[in-house]
Amino acid sequence: MKRLVTLLLPLLCCAVAAGADDSSPLIAGMFSPQRLAPDFSIRASDGGELKLSRYRGKVVLLSFGYTACSAVCPVTLAVLAQAHRKLGALGENLQVVYLTVDPERDDAERMRKYLTTFDPSFIGGTGTAAQLAAVRQDYGIAATKIPTADGYVMSHSSYVYLIDRAGYLCALMPFGHVADDYVHDVSELLRK
Repeated sequence: MKRLVTLLLPLLCCAVAAGADDSSPLIAGMFSPQRLAPDFSIRASDGGELKLSRYRGKVVLLSFGYTACSAVCPVTLAVLAQAHRKLGALGENLQVVYLTVDPERDDAERMRKYLTTFDPSFIGGTGTAAQLAAVRQDYGIAATKIPTADGYVMSHSSYVYLIDRAGYLCALMPFGHVADDYVHDVSELLRK
């Protein structure tokens, strides 16, 4: 019991501290201190080079997933597409970037076709397994291949990073939030 209390106490303290901070203007969990989002150079779904720095001046919503995902990924992308539409003219200052955790299947063309079904402005990123592993490591993203009877699925982290117009990691939105939460937080970041 003592060991369980020792393990759970830090989590409880973090939860209480997070709940006590009503001064945060964002719904997503904020990073403190904020730091520059690690940049990367991989292949973009539009055929060019994908670097985060390419989108300075815009708020970036950065997510990780894969095109063969049947549950979490399409829900996340649908929510982000809905948020983009709800932002109206402000949506011109938003860029959704979706990086694959499955480079074996997700080439640039497959990602382009997939993302276009949600929103033609979304940009995907792919590359070699080593390139993408390095990016995942920089962002603390876990991804594991799980064999199935007809191939494999990817188990992976399912949250969205909010990056401000100056390129700083501001917050992290876990899976399950609605479009209005993203609209709120993107609008707040655009006011900065």
